[in-house]
Amino acid sequence: MKAGIILDGFVPPPLPRNIKMDGTFVRLVPVSVAAHADQLFKSFQTDIGGKNWTYLPYGPFEDVQAFTAWLETVEGCEDPVFFTIIRQADNIAVGVASYLRIAPEHGSIEVGHIHFSPLMQNTILGTEAMYLMMRWAFEAGYRRYEWKCNALNRKSRQAAQRLGLSYEGVFRQSNIYKGRNRDTAWFAAIDSEWPQLKRCFERYLDTGNLDAENRPKTSLTSLTKPLLYKHDTFEFCE
Repeated sequence: MKAGIILDGFVPPPLPRNIKMDGTFVRLVPVSVAAHADQLFKSFQTDIGGKNWTYLPYGPFEDVQAFTAWLETVEGCEDPVFFTIIRQADNIAVGVASYLRIAPEHGSIEVGHIHFSPLMQNTILGTEAMYLMMRWAFEAGYRRYEWKCNALNRKSRQAAQRLGLSYEGVFRQSNIYKGRNRDTAWFAAIDSEWPQLKRCFERYLDTGNLDAENRPKTSLTSLTKPLLYKHDTFEFCE
């Protein structure tokens, strides 16, 4: 009877506490209400109509006081662990993201609560932020890096696969948010895939891959797509 591969020597990785991640274009620091609330709110306000909040269980917020009250609920949390994404060029807070469902005993961690303001959407900033979070997780010793999103959120599904996370299926009626049903699509990358994925990110983020207007010459999708795990068969139990 098959029982799974024995993991000799597995050591649970550390929790992502009090960490900072520095890149060329962005840096990620723990969320601070005092330092980031006003600036984040201004950045998010550039999203006219609040469409970016559609698939999140909170927001949009009518004013900075309401936003600050929400940010206070996540500052210092151990799970999820929220980070502010700061643009290196001008030190402006332009988005947030978090680690969640952190299970060191299994070597599993998820990235989520991703909210990029329009100031960083469709730019190399978002890609580098996601690379930095994935790199920390795998280099810290996590075996599995997850991404989950509303199955209706096509942009998020595309983003996950662009980043090299393979589609693993849909959990139907997994939860309710804002009074609506949510089917959740699952994506993940595992530690054995990381060395190749890291090389893809490094090639994509290299300044030599940018044209005069900071647009990439080679797309990340073209680099990561061949690495996505393919589900060729599905065995039905009888």
